[in-house]
Amino acid sequence: MKVRILSCAEREFAEAVDFYNAERPGLGYELAEEVRRTLDRISAFPEAWPIFSRRTRRCIVRRFPYGVLYQVRSDCVLVVGLLLRLIRKWLKAGILALIITPANTQHER
Repeated sequence: MKVRILSCAEREFAEAVDFYNAERPGLGYELAEEVRRTLDRISAFPEAWPIFSRRTRRCIVRRFPYGVLYQVRSDCVLVVGLLLRLIRKWLKAGILALIITPANTQHER
């Protein structure tokens, strides 16, 4: 199935590639290759990955903490964004709540 990518998803992807290339030269290009492979898997098997929201599915990018968010349309797969999976792990562990909670607020456990 043909894959289309929203411009906002292209920007997210370009920012991620730039970030990883700044961390280690060439690492961003490795991310780009893994995302390409992920898009190939999505194109071949668009219904294979779990539903993320009412109309959106998520396919995990190998080796990197990202997921590709996409929608299956009648004529194509529409990529709507890249999800940084670390945020979900932080939410599950309660770490994000600690980061965004004002210092003067105490939580009882």
